[in-house]
Amino acid sequence: MERVLPTGFEAYLLTSTSLLESKRKVCEIEEQHPLGRLFDIDVIDRDGNPVARAAIGKPERRCLLCDNEARYCMRAHSHTTEELLNHIKELIDSYVQRL
Repeated sequence: MERVLPTGFEAYLLTSTSLLESKRKVCEIEEQHPLGRLFDIDVIDRDGNPVARAAIGKPERRCLLCDNEARYCMRAHSHTTEELLNHIKELIDSYVQRL
């Protein structure tokens, strides 16, 4: 199922892969693909509970702009929208130039 919301695109996929293996795979995408940091891919169990990165021994996600945990920067509004959008544009431009 796909949805387009004011916050962006969402998609829901079902898999027979185990929760932890699924979490490992999505973390690999988020960490290794040049645009992976722009995605927030969650693995959710049958009861609607998200699988934490800690469940596979991974640290919390880091901010796109600094080395703090992303959730702290989001809550504190540490960076302006303009700073974030400029960095995102740079990431995308860099990726597209390599194609």
